[in-house]
Amino acid sequence: MAASSSLISTHFHSFSPLSRSPNRKFLPFPLSKPFSRQKPAASASPILSLLPDKTQKRSLIPQQKAFCPPCLHKLLLATRNPFSSVVESLLIVCASAVLSLSLFIADVDPASAFVVTPPKKLQSDELATVQLFQENTPSVVYITNLAARQDAFTLDVFEVPQGSGSGFVWDTDGHIVTNYHVIRGASDLRVTLADQSTYDAKVVGFDQDKDVAVLRVDAPKEKLRPIPIGQSADLLVGQKVFAIGNPFGLDHTLTTGVISGLRREISSAATGRPIQDVIQTDAAINPGNSGGPLLDSTGRLIGINTAIYSPSGASSGVGFSIPVDTVSGIVDQLVKFGKVTRPILGIKFAPDQSVEQLGVSGVLVLDAPANGPAGKAGLLPTKRDTYGRLILGDIITSVNGKKVSNGSDLYRILDQCEVGDKVIVEVLRGDHKEKIPVVLEPKADET
Repeated sequence: MAASSSLISTHFHSFSPLSRSPNRKFLPFPLSKPFSRQKPAASASPILSLLPDKTQKRSLIPQQKAFCPPCLHKLLLATRNPFSSVVESLLIVCASAVLSLSLFIADVDPASAFVVTPPKKLQSDELATVQLFQENTPSVVYITNLAARQDAFTLDVFEVPQGSGSGFVWDTDGHIVTNYHVIRGASDLRVTLADQSTYDAKVVGFDQDKDVAVLRVDAPKEKLRPIPIGQSADLLVGQKVFAIGNPFGLDHTLTTGVISGLRREISSAATGRPIQDVIQTDAAINPGNSGGPLLDSTGRLIGINTAIYSPSGASSGVGFSIPVDTVSGIVDQLVKFGKVTRPILGIKFAPDQSVEQLGVSGVLVLDAPANGPAGKAGLLPTKRDTYGRLILGDIITSVNGKKVSNGSDLYRILDQCEVGDKVIVEVLRGDHKEKIPVVLEPKADET
């Protein structure tokens, strides 16, 4: 009602001849003089009824005097029709009912009904990261390692989770690639896909030396999205990388970083055999990220997250990934044959520290079984004579002309060879050197 009165007052001040002007002075309304209220015509407005009527002898407002705006406003309120206030009240009630009904139908929080949320504007690099995560998340899986335990009182056998890790879909046949240490010692394995569906997994094969394993699940092909395969030979330090995994059981976590170093070397947790050309990154890799993919900025696989260097066990900015060029060859052999055929010399050698104490450089042969490649070729192991004195065996100093200073050098050379290759092994026997040809063979348990 106050709003309506203000509107009428504003209308009157805008268009009435009595509106204020800089050169006009208003006189107070003469309350002492009597006046009579004339009943306006049916078509006349309340404002026109207040104006002087020429047909009447006695006008309501003397022409020589004017109303001040406050007095005129009070006069208008006094002469207002009561029916108009009822109509305005009904309109307010109807508007409130319509607004409440719209909020109820639209199921909108009343507190936020009048809040306008501006659209989010992301930078181009943010949009690329979001798109990369959304496109590659369906390829990443969660792996649970279950171990059989027997109750001490009831002797019942049950399975308990003893570890977890990550993996990714290799192809639509259900092959899942992960680290060997993720599935090590498991009596049963379960794989959880991105849609939270869980399947029992079978071990297709594994390579302990390179910490790679392949599983298989019987899942529908429409649920399996293979991850795009890239290359690791042309990587550069400073290149942006992305790691997706399940750290501490938190599924599908994305961390970003750069390549901090290339051609690093780490040892396999299972056999101690060195893994060459490892990628170093500062992307956060925590327990549970093992087996997850390391991607480049185009969303292609360039490595498998396998280890971290941290005294506390959590991410310290130094993570390692097995390069995809190494992984591809291993996975192909595991899928086809269920094993990796890798050549060996068939020897056991002493720790590098023991050889350094002798003041020589090379690999000291501790044992060379007679049925192994080295034993057949005539390499001599370390032994004791009849008096208990230690007689050193052959010390390998080179293979195919490549210098061997420690065990890592020997493994690195053998990784470049194939089963059945003949290599020339140069050894230090006593105080002289000899060259012995050896035919490489696969491991005894892989034949």
